[in-house]
Amino acid sequence: MSSLRVRYQTIEFGEVDIHVRTLRDNQEFDDTGGAAAQLGISSASWPLFGIVWDSGKVLAHHMFDYEIRGKRILEVGCGIGLASLLLSHRQADITATDYHPEAGHFLEENVRLNEGEDIPFVRTGWADENVDLGLFDLIIGSDVLYEREHVALLSEFIDQHAQPHCEVVIVDPGRGHHAPFSKKMIQLGYRHSQHQPEAADYLSQPFRGQIIEYLRQ
Repeated sequence: MSSLRVRYQTIEFGEVDIHVRTLRDNQEFDDTGGAAAQLGISSASWPLFGIVWDSGKVLAHHMFDYEIRGKRILEVGCGIGLASLLLSHRQADITATDYHPEAGHFLEENVRLNEGEDIPFVRTGWADENVDLGLFDLIIGSDVLYEREHVALLSEFIDQHAQPHCEVVIVDPGRGHHAPFSKKMIQLGYRHSQHQPEAADYLSQPFRGQIIEYLRQ
C-alpha cells in the first residue's frame, strides 16, 4: 500500500476557482514500480512535479487573460498542470507534457476535480526523439531551466514543435540559465522581452524571477 500523502487546494483566479490534488510536501516519494528510477529520476527530485510552485502560479495567472483564440497551446514540464487546468477552463486547445511518470495521473485526477474536459497529456522528455506532438502556436512553461543542460534541450524541443509564427512564455524564478537560453532562442529566430509579474499579491512572498516572452514571426 502506498504511503504517499496528498492535499487538496483551491487556487483562485478572480472569480474562477481551480481545484488541485497535490503532494502534501516535497518529501513524498513512491516509485513502487520503479518507473521513475528507469527514467533517471532520483528520490530527491521525484516529488518536485507534484507541488504548486510560485512560478507555476505566476504562469497560470499570466494565462488568465492571455489572448488564446485560435491558438494550439503546449505546456512543457507541466508538473501538477495548474496553467493547463486554467487554460482548459478557458476552453483553450491545450496539450500538457512532462517527463515524470506520475504527472499524467495527477493531471487526470485534477481534471476530474474541476469537472473539465480531458486535457491531452504526453509523457516525454526534451531529448526524446520522434515525439508525435505536432506544431503549436503558443508554448508555455514555468521553472523549466533548472539545469544548464536544459538550455539546449528545451530550446531545440520548442523549435521542433513551434509553428513558423509562434509565441513562447517561460516563467523563470532566477536560476541563472535564462540568459543563455534567450541567446539560443534568438539564434533560432525569436526576439524576446522580459518583465516581472504585475500585482502578484496572490504569492506569500515577492517573486524575484521574470516572465520571459519570445516571438517568432
